Amino acid sequence: MENTNKFTVKFRGIRGSYPTPLKGFLQIGGNTSCVEINVGGHLIILDAGTGIISLGNELMKKHIASSDDFFTRTPINATILLSHIHSDHIQGFNFFKPLNILTSKIRVFGSSDYNESLQNNIQQLLYGKSFPISINDISADLEISNITESEILIFGQNNPIPFKKRFISADDIIPSGEEVIISCMKSFAHYPDGVMIYKISYKDKSLVYATDKESYVGADKKLAFFARNTDLLIHDSQYTGEDYLSPIAPKQGFGHSTFEMAIETAKAAQAKKLAFFHFDPSYDDEKLKNIEKYYQGQFENCFMAYEGFETELL
Repeated sequence: MENTNKFTVKFRGIRGSYPTPLKGFLQIGGNTSCVEINVGGHLIILDAGTGIISLGNELMKKHIASSDDFFTRTPINATILLSHIHSDHIQGFNFFKPLNILTSKIRVFGSSDYNESLQNNIQQLLYGKSFPISINDISADLEISNITESEILIFGQNNPIPFKKRFISADDIIPSGEEVIISCMKSFAHYPDGVMIYKISYKDKSLVYATDKESYVGADKKLAFFARNTDLLIHDSQYTGEDYLSPIAPKQGFGHSTFEMAIETAKAAQAKKLAFFHFDPSYDDEKLKNIEKYYQGQFENCFMAYEGFETELL
């Protein structure tokens, strides 16, 4: 397996709401939410916004280059974790090229409402009448499953496919040896069905992905506990405080946080680093760079996520 004993993070899409392929937005990036994680030899993808398309293209190039024989090429194995099913978090899924390869193994996990499965929701939103093929026409070995905050996903050292387990003690979410463990918590601060927040743990390192969630006065205590001492907190930062509280067009109640809220939660969680993420599509490069400079004076280890940026946790 590639990247064994490593924990790398690469931002593929960082924008909220809709893509912004415009001059003045391309240094930070215009693609919607997607973060690539390579950890312990496993590929984990956080959300499937338009940022997943470039990742799929690169995976395909490596797959084809691995052998001249179709059936002996190195298979593509990926686990996709969906925070929720709003369009900016799934709109790249149809164009993820590994789905077209017979030998690919793709596992998708996320939360769904009580009346319908995640698979049915994906099928109705992305396929059906909105796409020229059915989800049943996908060539890859694809499974789409619901997950709850009482369950964890565990990757074994030599198994690219995680297994789901209900955990009953704190010891269950601590990796042993080469295990990679994914745990999650549900935030209801995003209309209408809330979002899943994920923690990826490997050895003594962890990452928390908390997008599309609004914070509370005094920080989100549940999230701060869930993310305590994490090495990297990726936190929704859609609005400035001025836009959030604007007397003309306030954003309060829209299910998104401000940069101040992200810092408050990072401090409460004692996170080692904070990545601002999921920016309002009207914020161009110049504005976001000025925001980053300002807030780095308040929390030294914060930074603006931008497309193509890669960091190592291990």
